[in-house]
Amino acid sequence: MAPVRAEPRDDAEQVTQVLRGEPLTVVDRRGAWAYVRTGYGYPGWIRDDALGGGPEPGWPGRPRHGDPLEEAYAYLGAPYEWGGMTERGIDCSGLVHMAYRRLGRIVPRDADEQEEAGEPVEEGELRPGDLVTYGDEHADHVAFWLGDGRILHATRREGVDGVVAEPEPQHLRARRRRLVRLG
Repeated sequence: MAPVRAEPRDDAEQVTQVLRGEPLTVVDRRGAWAYVRTGYGYPGWIRDDALGGGPEPGWPGRPRHGDPLEEAYAYLGAPYEWGGMTERGIDCSGLVHMAYRRLGRIVPRDADEQEEAGEPVEEGELRPGDLVTYGDEHADHVAFWLGDGRILHATRREGVDGVVAEPEPQHLRARRRRLVRLG
């Protein structure tokens, strides 16, 4: 795993992570840094020394049947990490991305892109595994709907740090944007 940064500096914000074997396209270079696009189109800066090996054949794997929600449960208890995509640290949209990716399906990386990629559903049509997005001007948080008013998401707030299944917190409910289903 290697961090992908917003700027070509070690202290810059981590915007995502690349996992071993992911395909990357080098767009530009600056000193010891490469500006890359991931296999799912996410841009950022990575250290040159983290490049190498090339993509695994058939990345991300053959699509297989399965339930993304079940895959997301595998991260239950993982700590929250902005830009994270592993059991050692993951953020809300990384949880959604990786749940689908584990099934060989690529969905966008960020909450606002995941919201756009989904088909809108009405509240009465929500099924476990659908997504609930939150935010003001754009989606800045995403969660899996579990049913019965519960969500599964990666979060950090007082008393909670990581992937949890819980009743939808009121502060999030007040910021609900859309209910979507990824195909």
